Amino acid sequence: MTADLPADPPSAAPDEVELADAVMRAGKRMRRESFHRLSPYGITPSQGRALEVLARGAHHGAMIRLNQLAERLRIAPRSVTTVVDALETAGLVARTQDPEDRRAILLQLTEAGQQMVEQIGRIRQEVAAEYFGAISSEQRGELLRLLRTSDAAYEQAHPHHGHHPHHPHHSVDSDNSETRKAS
Repeated sequence: MTADLPADPPSAAPDEVELADAVMRAGKRMRRESFHRLSPYGITPSQGRALEVLARGAHHGAMIRLNQLAERLRIAPRSVTTVVDALETAGLVARTQDPEDRRAILLQLTEAGQQMVEQIGRIRQEVAAEYFGAISSEQRGELLRLLRTSDAAYEQAHPHHGHHPHHPHHSVDSDNSETRKAS
């Protein structure tokens, strides 16, 4: 038996904390369900995020260094090494020596890695469709517009507070100093 949640009066606008909690809860639920559905493939959340970062670079013909992957994932370099070791063992990622700096290692997706990224994308799409299926296409568009407006305003007010682009129009290789073109 489930309890009905009390409905807020129509005139009561949610405060910022309530709204923030709802956004965080939505993200957490979708991430948890996405990675639950990926568990049969042996992919952890950290590995899935690493594959997606590498895929964005590959989409633009770029490979990234191990330390750049750590920065983008916001984890310690030794932790990213563990993630990449597991992905390499699974045949999803390959390491190559950077021809411009023989001390540096470049990372690239293998064909199997690209297929796994596609599977992750399908699962994320399924979960998002299930989660947002209760609201209309127009409402989804408005929600996205509002969240992007809030994000842009926050980024403008706090330009160095850990922004990491997820916007589909942002290119991983927008800063050529961060990426290397594949040879």
